[in-house]
This record gives sequence, C-alpha cells and structure tokens, in this order.
Amino acid sequence: MIKIVNLSKTYPNGITALKNINLEVKKGEILGIIGKSGAGKTTLLRILRGVEPFDSGKVKIDDVEVSHDSNVHERTKLKRITAIHLQRTFGLWSETAIENVIRKLYAAKFGDETTVNMDEVYDEFKDEALELLDAVGLKHKAEHFAPVLSGGEKQRLIIARQLAKKPKVLLLDEPATMACPKTKQEVLDAIKRVNEKLGITVVLVSHLPEVHYYLADRVVWLENGKIKDEGDPETIIKKFMQGMEPAIHITPKIGKKIIEVKDIKKRYFLVRGGLTLQMKDINLDIKKGEIVSIIGPSGAGKTVLLRIIGGLEFPDSGHVKFRLNDEWVDMHKLGIKRMGIRRKMGFMHQEFALIHHATIRDQIAARLGVKGEHVVAEAKERAEKLGISDKVLDMIYQLTDMPEDEAKYLLEKIGLSPDILEKLFPKFPYKEVLKYAKPVFKALKLSLDILDMKSYELSGGQQVRAALALVLASKPDVVILDEPFGDLDPITLRSVSNSLKRINKKFNTTILMVSHHMDFVKELSTRAIMMEDGRIVMDDDPEVVCDELIKRSHAKYLEKVKALEV
Repeated sequence: MIKIVNLSKTYPNGITALKNINLEVKKGEILGIIGKSGAGKTTLLRILRGVEPFDSGKVKIDDVEVSHDSNVHERTKLKRITAIHLQRTFGLWSETAIENVIRKLYAAKFGDETTVNMDEVYDEFKDEALELLDAVGLKHKAEHFAPVLSGGEKQRLIIARQLAKKPKVLLLDEPATMACPKTKQEVLDAIKRVNEKLGITVVLVSHLPEVHYYLADRVVWLENGKIKDEGDPETIIKKFMQGMEPAIHITPKIGKKIIEVKDIKKRYFLVRGGLTLQMKDINLDIKKGEIVSIIGPSGAGKTVLLRIIGGLEFPDSGHVKFRLNDEWVDMHKLGIKRMGIRRKMGFMHQEFALIHHATIRDQIAARLGVKGEHVVAEAKERAEKLGISDKVLDMIYQLTDMPEDEAKYLLEKIGLSPDILEKLFPKFPYKEVLKYAKPVFKALKLSLDILDMKSYELSGGQQVRAALALVLASKPDVVILDEPFGDLDPITLRSVSNSLKRINKKFNTTILMVSHHMDFVKELSTRAIMMEDGRIVMDDDPEVVCDELIKRSHAKYLEKVKALEV
C-alpha cells in the first residue's frame, strides 16, 4: 500500500528532517510512529500527504508514485488518496453533524463545499453521510448542532468529514493528545472502527505510548530524522522509554493559605446551544508551596476556573482573593492592589507562543519589563502623565497575562494601540537579563547559550522550557499552567516535571495546573482536584483522584499500560 524508498529532506535553514528513510506499510495496517520533538514525524506525514517537497527518494501510495523531482501537480495526486487529521484542527460548519458531512461529500464530488444548497443535496447524500457517522460512532448525534458537541465528538466528526473523501490512507498527527481520557478513548475507538469497518490504512503519529499500545499493529521509532528501530509496540516503546531521565523526588514546603476561592458561580450560553457551562458552589483554598492539579472531562470548567482565579475572567458571583503580604486582595476589583498580585503571578496558556524571530534574551527583557520588582509604581507614574486611571491601568496590565491574540482584540475593543503596553511597561535593561535568567535556567536545565538564540532555532522541548523560563524569570510566587505541555513526548515531559519540582524546591513557588496527562499529574502534584459539569467533585491525593477519573472515563486505552507496569 505504501512504499518509501531512500527518502531525505533538509529544510532551507539547514535543519535535516529526514535521512534516507526506507519503509513499507501494508494495506489495512495501523502503523504507529513515535519519537521525540524534532525527530521528523510530522515532516514524514506531510510528505505522504503530498504537501511537502523532499530532496531525494520516492514515495508510492497505492498506484500513485512521487519522486523528489516531481512537480506540485504530481504531488497533488497524493492529496486525492490521503486524508489527514491534525491535533488542533476544529474547523466545522455551524450546522448539524450530518450537514457537515454532507458538505464534504458534495465537495468530494463537485469540488467546493462552500456552495452547497442543503435543501437540494440533503436527500442525495443523507444515507452515505449516516454510514460515515456510524463508522465514527456518531450516528445518534446526526441532527445535533456541531459547535456544541463535546471535544471528542467534534474530533470524530472531523474524521468522518475526512472519510467523505474516500481516502486510501488516513494520516493522523497526534490525535486527541490534548484531550481528557474520556475524549481520547472516544477518538481512539473511532479510529479503530474506521480501520476495521472500512479497511483504511492508518499512519499514526503520537508521542503517547498508550495510544500505540491500543491502536498500532507496528511501531516505527524516528530519531534525528532516521529510523532507529521498528517492530511490535511493546518492544519498541520499551526501548524508546529507556532514554527517560529518572524522576526526582521532593517534599514541598507547604505554608499558610495564599489563595481563597469562595462560592464562585459562572454560566455560559450559546445562542443555538443554550446553557453550555454552569459553574456553581466552587470553594477552594490553595496554600503556599502546593502543587495542585485540576483534572476532569473536557468542558468541565477547568480552564474557566483557572482564568477566574487568575483574574482574567470575572465570576457571576463569589470571589477570589490572594494574600499580598498580610492583606487579602480581591482579584475581581480593579486597582493598583490587584496589579501587585498580578506582578507576582505567572500564567502560561495552552496556546502559548514564543516570538518567532526574537531572541530569548529579548523576550525575557520584555517579560521582566512587565513583571519587574518596581513595575507597578513606575507604570502608575507613566499612566498619570498619560491621563490613564488606576482602574484602566489595571485592565491594561491584565492583558499581559493573556494570550497575544486575545490581548490585541481587547486593546482594540477599548480603542488603544498595542504600543500602549511598551509605553507603560518598557523592556527591562538588556544587560541585566542574565542575572534573572541564570537561576531559572539552572533549575530548568537550560543552557544559557540559548539566550541569544531565536525561538525558531530551538527544539520543541527547548521551546517549551524557554516559554516556562519567561514565566518564571521574575520569580513569581504563583504559577498558573493551563495544559501547556500537552504536545510533549514522555521523555521531554519527565524533564519538565523534574524542572518544575526544582523550581518549587528552590523558590517555594506555588503551582496551579490543568493537565490531561494522568501520569504527569500523579508524578508532579501534591494534590489533585476533579471537576465535572462545573463542580468540584473530588479533592484528594493525586493517585486516588487520577485513578477515579480513569475509572469514570472508561479509558480502556490505559489498561495495557497498567498491565505492563505490574
């Protein structure tokens, strides 16, 4: 079905992604590909898809053969017989599930899904669409409105849309890696059903061993662009995991209460979807030095709770208070005192991004300009000269903890240019960055050499730890992490876990985190909280809470991992 011969690829910046790859995949096989960040996994998938040129060798899928000197038109033939599903893709029409699939079936026949007149084509494609929804386990949701489906249902609907193209090969890049155990199980079962019912060959890239154990017939291990080994999942994954550093063990120094969450209520509505989230009776205390993880199914309210705690969203009722010296400050009352709390807090979002062409030193200088020791008093002076009140200044300062796109949107909404941030919070003196970076880099096991490297020159693992270094450079008392490590392989994730433990030990940093990685939560946390339907339903030892979530999620894909650990 698939034959790859002497395939090599080097990018214009000199980075060699693939070196002399030779590989065959049988019809109907599920081939797993594993490897650390930067190993070449996604590049190989893109070449099979026909969207990435290569330097030497050839690729043959079914009766389509493409060589390194083939033109774009010839490579496009690969696109006609393959379909790809990317981890973070959620492009769906604001229609029912069946209408989403019908649009794709129409496009496969006529070339453009944007011109569909649903009244005219519904009956023609209805039965075929229902068959595809059945293949991914969504037939019972055919008439449900797509935007209000759960995360797992959306991902399965996307797979159904890809199948509408009648591909010979389904390419999957980290399917459901960022999802909760329940969602992940739904998506993995959909992939298995598609393979068994339709006989479609699957090439699956994932850094999660449990995904390969559950799905793959065979696993290929990529390292530095080469095939290091291949064979049955258990053998290859065992070898791959031998490169993992041992977990370090610390005993956090737990102090007095520093965060109080009291009687929080918050409701969200969609015009067509009705009530989508109702948070109610959220009560929670966090003590100095704790490492607390919030877990639960998708849509439970975990990220919303983090944003409310961080003051990025306001509750309908209730309060969040932080201890600042000996005074309790309400995170939802604008003013200079709240700025004082935010200065001592770091927030790392799921969609964090480094500035592509900026050096790490420059980005840390900008971060310290926002979070430096005297920044609040200095910004207040500048704001007074510009005629900006304390409340507006606090609103602007809040944007520095938000994702870049969200911050720009809110600035535009209040009629201000992004330049206002530079005026109020100029960059930290460039020459003093090293003094702040050195202890954090040491704890993160990052070389100081990367300070003068640009973001795109770093590996995936280095980028995550560099982004973490930006958050930690100002030595915040509290760090809030909203699943920023979901894309990491287990070897890099262990390194990050150890780094966070060292940070906690050295600086007594309180860490509040959302994660779907159960092993990571168990290994890192001092305490775990489970949320369901906007409520806290468990607050206990991480091992106990994680095992309960796995049980409630019916996560069969984790059973093989547990069996191998025994």
